[in-house]
Amino acid sequence: MRVENEMEKKRILVIEDEKPIAEILKYGLEKEGFQVVCAFAGGSGLEAAKSFRPDMVVLDWMLPDIAGVDVCRMLTEQHNIPILMLTARGSVEDKLYGLEAGADDYVTKPFDLREVAARVRTVLRRFEKARSGETTRPEEYGEGLTVSEQERLVCRNGREVELTPKEYELLLYFLKHPRQVFTRDALLERLWGYDYMGDTRTVDIHVQRLRRKAELEDKLVTVFGVGYKYVP
Repeated sequence: MRVENEMEKKRILVIEDEKPIAEILKYGLEKEGFQVVCAFAGGSGLEAAKSFRPDMVVLDWMLPDIAGVDVCRMLTEQHNIPILMLTARGSVEDKLYGLEAGADDYVTKPFDLREVAARVRTVLRRFEKARSGETTRPEEYGEGLTVSEQERLVCRNGREVELTPKEYELLLYFLKHPRQVFTRDALLERLWGYDYMGDTRTVDIHVQRLRRKAELEDKLVTVFGVGYKYVP
């Protein structure tokens, strides 16, 4: 089944050192209408991200030169793009480690091409949805916190706060729903997707990082036994 028109020109960078797997991914994603470029190591993947300017990266955990999680961190620091990690590691701890590095979702090897394509589309839709309704002026949220949705830029007292795409989406969601209490499951469904198979600890990790990075220790409040809320 062909992907809908708005997704057909999206550029996907596949970073996978096993060439047969990379070619399978390339074939499957191109069949879905995406433009795909492959890199077979972490270093060449980082260079390809600069030249190809992908809309999304499909990244293998195990690479010959640079660990996939380190490549993930570098990509999220340098580019505002979502990342889907491929991993043969099946434990929750390993998957959370990848998500903490900045990945937006993961697929466990061996994988079904249909699942990979579906997760790519889902992550891209969430990413594009977060960018919709952009404003031309930064929104002020008090105490020196500003958000420019047009640039996806968060600043605290004039200093840029470096966030991963998922951290940005989570922060914006809290800011737009002040004082509303969200359960971890509700946040997972809203921001990671109803078909996301991860653990609710994913939310805890992202909230902890938001508190630290954006200096929101007293603003992102834990509602014990329920979840979290943002208190202006």
